[in-house]
Amino acid sequence: MNGVYENPLCTRYAGEEMKKIFSADNKFSTWRKLWVALAESEKELGLDITDSQIAQMKEHIYDIDYDRAAEYESRFRHDVMAHVHTYGEACPLAKPVIHLGATSCYVGDNTDIILMKEAMLRIKTLLVSTIAVIGDFAEKYKDVPTLAFTHFQAAQPTTVGKRACLWAQDLIMDLEHLDFVLDSLKLLGCKGTTGTGASFLELFEGDGEKVKKLEKLIAKKMGFEACVSVSGQTYSRKTDYFVMSVLSGIAQSASKFANDIRLLSHLKEFDEPFESGQIGSSAMAYKRNPMRSERICALARYVMTDSLNPAITAATQWLERSLDDSANKRISIPEGFLATDGILNLYMNIISGGTIYPYVTRKHLNEELPFMATENIIMYCTRKGGDRQELHEAVREISVEVTKRIKLEGCDNDLLERILNDKRFDLTEHELNKIMDINNFVGLAPQQAEEFIENNIKPVLKKNSDFLGAEAQINV
Repeated sequence: MNGVYENPLCTRYAGEEMKKIFSADNKFSTWRKLWVALAESEKELGLDITDSQIAQMKEHIYDIDYDRAAEYESRFRHDVMAHVHTYGEACPLAKPVIHLGATSCYVGDNTDIILMKEAMLRIKTLLVSTIAVIGDFAEKYKDVPTLAFTHFQAAQPTTVGKRACLWAQDLIMDLEHLDFVLDSLKLLGCKGTTGTGASFLELFEGDGEKVKKLEKLIAKKMGFEACVSVSGQTYSRKTDYFVMSVLSGIAQSASKFANDIRLLSHLKEFDEPFESGQIGSSAMAYKRNPMRSERICALARYVMTDSLNPAITAATQWLERSLDDSANKRISIPEGFLATDGILNLYMNIISGGTIYPYVTRKHLNEELPFMATENIIMYCTRKGGDRQELHEAVREISVEVTKRIKLEGCDNDLLERILNDKRFDLTEHELNKIMDINNFVGLAPQQAEEFIENNIKPVLKKNSDFLGAEAQINV
């Protein structure tokens, strides 16, 4: 083990692609790409910057001397200026024009937006792929009856596939939210110290149109449609909150799913994937704890509370700029994405590799269905000429006695046998079996699942086909 703390999000939970997005290499090479875009755009608008200077800057985008940057930062106490000097040493010809006219937020804020966009696209890939595997699961089990619960008390039956559609619906809502926020992301641009563009107006000798054109050129070079219309020194920190609210929504949906799986695991109706050598408990060798679902709940709790960070930050910014956001952003934004990445990988793994036990679901249905069927029995017998009030009283008497014996003596549920033998109901075994057909109790659940798959899941997957294909990465 290493002698220093390592973030568990990186060592245990997040996938490799998300870790690379928030790596130092990606961050600081993006700073250098922004400096190149700035220099190129300034040259195109008439400043005295040469092709040789720009070429040298491009040659050294990725060979970052972190040791040298650390030396500079320990002296300057300023990370951007440390990297300006480090880049300048690598590009001596271009050194005079690196960061020309810009403030620190030019590289800091623009890079944050760029990295959040990359990370949201990765989350979108995982999200769409998760919806796809839920769709497959729902299709496979759309007709499989299962006991539904309200308040975790037995309620009218549903189907396994219909329940899965509830999970998918939540994630589709999250996808819609993600797309909205993703489409709204804009670069900060290059507006200077207080957002007025004064330094660039000076560079271009008072030509305001060139200042405006500069931002458009930079946005295009960095793959964005536009920059924010107005800003202080920074973009509005509400943007960070909107991004984190997407992650929080995904965490909420995943936690709901994971809690459902934990309950179903307790009922022995569903098992998570379980490798041949996996240990469920260090003490109780027979156990198969739903540890992956529990991990989703743990990570989701972190993401939901993490979303408070940008909310509070946005609310407490002073005038055109204060620096109480920076340390918080460095932690809260990357970790929110890393945790959500881990959550969706677990979600895909559980839903695609888990096991449903139809015989157990049927057993639980048979234990509860007799009570649920009594209203159907009363209606059937009434149509045959029976007295509804007399039949209702008979059901009440028998149900009270059966419930008492189940709870006090642990007896089996013999409600149907008692009804069959009670002359007040005048039922044959064939008639009772017909009444007890499970298809009489699941309502429209199979059709609802089929329609949801056709009308909701499949159109989403077709629209987002480029984002399909992610495979779950589970480290532990």
